[in-house]
Amino acid sequence: MEAQLKTNKPRTDLEEKWDRVLNIVKGKFYLKNKSGAITLIIDEHEQAFLEQELRPEFVEEMNKIKKQKAISFKNISDLRKRYEKR
Repeated sequence: MEAQLKTNKPRTDLEEKWDRVLNIVKGKFYLKNKSGAITLIIDEHEQAFLEQELRPEFVEEMNKIKKQKAISFKNISDLRKRYEKR
């Protein structure tokens, strides 16, 4: 029984931390419940992790590259020859 309590201790510590964070977010943004806090946290961080916007300079450079003529080669040896001459 004691071994089981020891293995649950880290999880309990995490759950207490999560609970504190949710209560802080809930209070700070005047939310009705923890579910609202979870939704807010996910919405705030969604873009950072899932929908990162590209810098305009990067998009512009990629569009320039996209417009360039493609390089044709039959195999890697042909490609190497092309760039070893430079």
